Amino acid sequence: MAVVLPFESAPEASIESLVRLVQPDMERVNATILSRTGSDVTKIPEVANHLISSGGKRLRPMLVLATAQMCGYQGDAQTKIAAAVEFLHTATLLHDDVVDESELRRGKATARMLWGNEMSVLVGDFLLGQSMRMMVEVGSLRCMEILSTAAAVIAEGEVMQLAAAKNTETTEDAYLAVIRSKTAELFAAAAEFGPVLAGRPKAEEAACRSYGTNLGIAFQLVDDALDYGGRAAELGKNVGDDFREGKITLPVVLAFRRGTDAERAFWRKALEKGEADDAALETAVGLMHKHRAIEDTCERAKHYGAIATDALGLFPASPVKRALADAVAFAISRAY
Repeated sequence: MAVVLPFESAPEASIESLVRLVQPDMERVNATILSRTGSDVTKIPEVANHLISSGGKRLRPMLVLATAQMCGYQGDAQTKIAAAVEFLHTATLLHDDVVDESELRRGKATARMLWGNEMSVLVGDFLLGQSMRMMVEVGSLRCMEILSTAAAVIAEGEVMQLAAAKNTETTEDAYLAVIRSKTAELFAAAAEFGPVLAGRPKAEEAACRSYGTNLGIAFQLVDDALDYGGRAAELGKNVGDDFREGKITLPVVLAFRRGTDAERAFWRKALEKGEADDAALETAVGLMHKHRAIEDTCERAKHYGAIATDALGLFPASPVKRALADAVAFAISRAY
């Protein structure tokens, strides 16, 4: 079975300072989320709240609040925007679990396991509608453009991932294109709202977007490494789920590319033909360690994390800037 990533020590990193700095705004966001999941159709709040209340860190809405604070925004539009971002994220999770036939999400049975695929998809659609409704209420065409573009790009990423599934010839560039769309795009959008709301220069919008994009890439790279080197309790899903589903992630790309002909035959058999039982997973992890695929995936994450941190250099020193840098360190430290 999978083993814990073999690093010597864990760097101290936390998002506690970020949580503390945005707490008053986050309380309003949470109240908005609860009120907007309400519906006369009783199953909708039941299904939506199953995932919304399941303990996610809500990092994306916190990025909206933190960048707005860093850029000196004084209004209250960030509350609805942050809630809209969380609704879009939750909708994509509900849809993803159906596509991936996932059984666990954040350590709990997925909505599809409790209520079925149809209900999960439809409640996801409801949350998407509520997300767009809140953006209309904000009244900013630019903000609407950012979130609606993100929704389309995320869907493109999901389709790209589906097309690449079980294809062991997938390149690192193709993999990165998937996660830029599927994961990093919403991080980028969330971080970009702050300077847009504050009317800051385009350079600051671009810097925040770069921060979000590269944080999102680093975050996903660590997730992909943890699928082979983490614990189920940490992942909130079964270790090896990506492997069993035939997903081509960076650890697979690296191990396949660096392997022998016999090893590549193993990957084809396991991923393309679906022969991915527990014994095959153990072999896969062994090959990844042999070729440093997990470790190098984490090194890639550090690279993108450094780009994210550097993007903050445009802004003056402040507690919230430091907290955003700490969020990068936290995202990467999950692998240690």
